Amino acid sequence: MPAIDNPKPHVIPEGDNATPLEVVGATASDKLIIIMVGLPGTGKTHVSRRIARYISFFHDIPSKIFNVGDYRREMYGAKMPASFYDHHNEENVAKRRETCDKALSDLVAYMKQDGVRLAIYDATNSTAESRAKVLKRLADEKIGVKKMFMEVICDDDKFLEENIRAVQASTPDYKDVDPEEALEDFRERRKNYMSVYTEVQDHEGSYVKIMNFKKFIIHDVRGYLPLKVVHFTMNLHTMPRTFYLTRHGQSEYNLVGKIGGDSGLTSNGLEYAKRLAKYASEVIGTNEVIKDGKVVKTSQPARLWTSTLIRTKETAQFIKHETFVGEEHDNGDKVVSWVNFRPNARRNLDELYAGTCDGMTYEEIEEEYPEEFAARQNDKLKYRYPRGESYMDVTLRLEPLAHDIERTREPILIVGHQGIHRILYSYLMGMSRAEAPFVRIPLNHVIILKPHAYGCTEERVCLMPKHEMVCDGQDEPVTSMPVKGNKKASTLTKSISDPVMDAPSC
Repeated sequence: MPAIDNPKPHVIPEGDNATPLEVVGATASDKLIIIMVGLPGTGKTHVSRRIARYISFFHDIPSKIFNVGDYRREMYGAKMPASFYDHHNEENVAKRRETCDKALSDLVAYMKQDGVRLAIYDATNSTAESRAKVLKRLADEKIGVKKMFMEVICDDDKFLEENIRAVQASTPDYKDVDPEEALEDFRERRKNYMSVYTEVQDHEGSYVKIMNFKKFIIHDVRGYLPLKVVHFTMNLHTMPRTFYLTRHGQSEYNLVGKIGGDSGLTSNGLEYAKRLAKYASEVIGTNEVIKDGKVVKTSQPARLWTSTLIRTKETAQFIKHETFVGEEHDNGDKVVSWVNFRPNARRNLDELYAGTCDGMTYEEIEEEYPEEFAARQNDKLKYRYPRGESYMDVTLRLEPLAHDIERTREPILIVGHQGIHRILYSYLMGMSRAEAPFVRIPLNHVIILKPHAYGCTEERVCLMPKHEMVCDGQDEPVTSMPVKGNKKASTLTKSISDPVMDAPSC
C-alpha cells in the first residue's frame, strides 16, 4: 500500500471499527424528561419500561425510570391498602407527597449529570396542580431540558378489565394475595384517584395522549429524541404476547464449524424442522379456552418470521399455513382472511455478515488473520469483520424490527440465527448490549419469552436432544471462539461445553 502524506489524520473516537452514530447515542443532542400521567391500571409503567429499554438498548442513551410506586414500597412497604390512596386522608397524602419528592430529587440529580440522557417520572400525576409542582421543581432546580407529558387513558371497559388483571398479577403490591381480593383492592385504589383526576391540557405544555393504545394525540412535540420516543410509543400495547425464538436446524456449515455462508440443512436439521412444525401447530398456533365447563383447544392466529437465508427457510418449510376467516388484525381491524404462519422473510434477520471471513472456521481465521482473530477476542461487541459487520451494526439494523415486535399482538415464531437471537433475547430480557454476544442460543431449542410490565419470563424447550441426532462419523467441530479476559463472557457462557448444540454462526 503506497505511503500517504497525512500528518493530521481525521481520527474518530470509535477507532478502526467505526460504529454507526445512531447506535451509540451520538445523534441525539438534547436531554429529555417524560412525565407520565394516568390512572392506575392504564399501563403507564409498561409504557415507561418499554421506552427506557428501547432508547437505552438500541440508541445507547442512558435512560432511567423514577417510579414513585417503587419509592413508596421502599419507604412504607408494598402491601398498602386502597385507603392509603384516599385523598381526604391528610396523613397518607403527606406520605405519598414525600415519596414523590424523593423520586423527583433523584431525577433532578440524574439530569444534572453530563451527557444526553432520558428520565421518566412514573407516577399518576393526576391533577393539574401536581403536574405544575413537578414543572416548578424542575425550573427551580434549573433543569432546562425538554419536558413532555405522556398521558395514558383507558376508557374501554373490556380492555381496562384485562389490563387491571394483568397489572394486578405482576405488580409486587399484590404478591401472595388472593387474586380476587387483590382485584377488588386495586379497583378501590383506582376510584380514589378518579375522584380528583384531570386530563392534561394544551396550556400545560408538550404532551402525548395514548387513548386505549389505538388513538394518539400529539401536542407541541419537537426534537429528535422526543419524536423518536413518540414514534416508538405508537407501536406499544399492553396485551399479553409471546415470542418464540429458535435457530435454524443444523446446517451443513454448522457440521464442519464454518461461520456464515448460505448452506442448507443436514439430515439432522431437516428432522428438527419437522419437529418444529409439529410444535408450531400444537403449541404456538393453539389456544386453550373454556367452553361449557371444559378446556377446548382451538387454533389461534400466529406469525412466522425468518431471515432470507436458505437454512432458516428450510427450517420453516414444513409449518402448515391454515387460513382463518374473519379474524382481527393486530390493530383491531377485521380482516377477510388470515393465513397462519404466513412466511415473512426479513433481511433484518440475516445473520451477522463475516465479510472476508465468511465460510471460514475459527481455526482458519486464527491462522490466516491472526490480528483480526485477536481483535475480536478483545472486543466481540464492537469488532467488525473485514468488509463485514459487527454486533453493533446488526443492532442498528434490528432497531426497526423492535417496532414490529412491540406492535404485534399475535404470537411470533422467529426462525433466525445465533447472533440475531442474542440481540433480540438481550433486548427483551433487559440485558446490556455488552452481554449480548455471549448469550447461549443452542440449536434444536425454542426459547419462549413473555414480556410484562415488570420484566420478562423465559422458558427453554429442547425439541431434539443431542443423543437423538444422527451420527455421521465426523469429528465434532471447534465451535466457540475463546474470549480473552472477559468476565461477563465467562459468566454467560460457562455452561457452554457442547460443540454440536452450540455450533458457530458468526
